[in-house]
Amino acid sequence: SAWGPRGLTWGWLVNEVVFSPSASHWATCSDDGSVRVWSLASMELLIQFQVLNQSCLCLAWSPPSRGRPEEQQVAAGYSDGTLRVFSVSQIAMELKMRPHRAALTAIAFSADGQTILSGDKDGLVAVSRPRTGMTFHVLSDHRGAPISAIQSTNKECGDLGAEGADLWLAASSDQRISIWASDWPRGHCELLDWLSSPSPTLTEFPSRPPPCLAAFCPWDGALLACAGLGMHPEVVFYSLHRKQVVERIPLPFFAVSLSLSPGAHLMAVGFAERMLRLVDCESGAMQDFAGHDDLVQLCRFAPSARLLFSVAHSEILVWEVSG
Repeated sequence: SAWGPRGLTWGWLVNEVVFSPSASHWATCSDDGSVRVWSLASMELLIQFQVLNQSCLCLAWSPPSRGRPEEQQVAAGYSDGTLRVFSVSQIAMELKMRPHRAALTAIAFSADGQTILSGDKDGLVAVSRPRTGMTFHVLSDHRGAPISAIQSTNKECGDLGAEGADLWLAASSDQRISIWASDWPRGHCELLDWLSSPSPTLTEFPSRPPPCLAAFCPWDGALLACAGLGMHPEVVFYSLHRKQVVERIPLPFFAVSLSLSPGAHLMAVGFAERMLRLVDCESGAMQDFAGHDDLVQLCRFAPSARLLFSVAHSEILVWEVSG
């Protein structure tokens, strides 16, 4: 169950919410070009990095640094194709580079934090090293459609028939998802799987087609949760081992946001109909929550799994979760 919520509001569209691995801080990026870092305990604004005349469209928090736990960074992608890395501990910009000609739409760190994956509005995925500021690989498999999601996870891929310890995915707005195994220190990158499906008809979704959403399941690293892949509003769970859909959860509307809890087997889904749904993936129980004044374009579980953040335009609601 969930209850609350507490709310934060300012005037600009919020494009992403991310959390520090220690769950002590969280960060937002928005259309005013800002990256804001907040205390998770007090919800106070601590740091603001500002870029003028650009929108900050995507954000990622670095994973724990081996041997240097105090080193915390956020990587931000902007509407002019630039990527910036900010040091939270030093309160400074450490890197600015331009791996893309088009606006960045998705960004993620590799599992070891030494590589940044970024996707743009044209469907290109760039692979860069923040320590050198160099882009060493560009993938064009999704060319022609904006990248809607990138996620990387630490998983030995031998049981999937591939080399590497980085398993990552890219989803694009034309309802395609690619899954890759990589060993970035060796420059190895191998396509594992490719999912695609016809888009819903415009009569089913008159304002705009739903985004293609995908995320690795925290409780099973070889399982993907996907929304926006078919003609019906649903979330499907796809097994990388079995190469097939193993479960379908019907939804009342097409999902516009999706998050999986790192604790219990819970899934949050946001809808354009100003509603947030919490789903227990084990029991099948569901709860719906109102409270937003616009479409719920983001929902994100905090690392503790006890808090759920949902965003509608410039409004952030924070829900307490139990169960």
